[in-house]
Amino acid sequence: MTSGIYLMTALAGALYVLLPGPAFLALFSLSASRGRGAGVRFISGHLIGDIFWGTLAFAAIIGVNQLGPTLFDMLGIGCGLYLCWLGYKAVTAREEHLAPVGASRPLMTGVLFGLTNPKAYPVSVAMFTALTAQYATSFSWDAAPYLLASAIAGFIAADIVLIWAAGLAPVRRLFQRHGLIITRITGLMFIAFGAKSLVDAGRGIAARN
Repeated sequence: MTSGIYLMTALAGALYVLLPGPAFLALFSLSASRGRGAGVRFISGHLIGDIFWGTLAFAAIIGVNQLGPTLFDMLGIGCGLYLCWLGYKAVTAREEHLAPVGASRPLMTGVLFGLTNPKAYPVSVAMFTALTAQYATSFSWDAAPYLLASAIAGFIAADIVLIWAAGLAPVRRLFQRHGLIITRITGLMFIAFGAKSLVDAGRGIAARN
């Protein structure tokens, strides 16, 4: 195993975190209204989910322990319902009651976001596969801990970049000035992700029946 595979794995981990999505917008909204400290707690909790899904992605890529489709369909239903609930709360928010997702418990919300993201598994598999494909034939379970460590390094590096950007004054002013609009747009995105997860899970279950 050359150093190139570990560098590409770290890069894949960083790009996976930096892809815009519900957690991305939630972090910026939370940091704008509650400061970098709340953002750090949120992203620290989210890191748990990144590590969990990254581990499953490597298991799938290496081919040692593929998990059955039924489990992911059931998980997809739970993820979809959770995101739709968050989206409904965001879309129906009022200015006087406006609070970003995770304002009261940023750490726990970050954990839930990380673990219930319906796109996490397929996106992580695709990202790691695309950037490390040239090394795939040399993958082994013995190397998995080192690959995961490289991915975690990429996750953390990207998290630091996001926290830095989310705490910049112009970015915070943008989210504070247009917070209600951004919150509602974020809510619509949550609902769209949730609906997509429910539809995909339903199709998967129907196809096996």
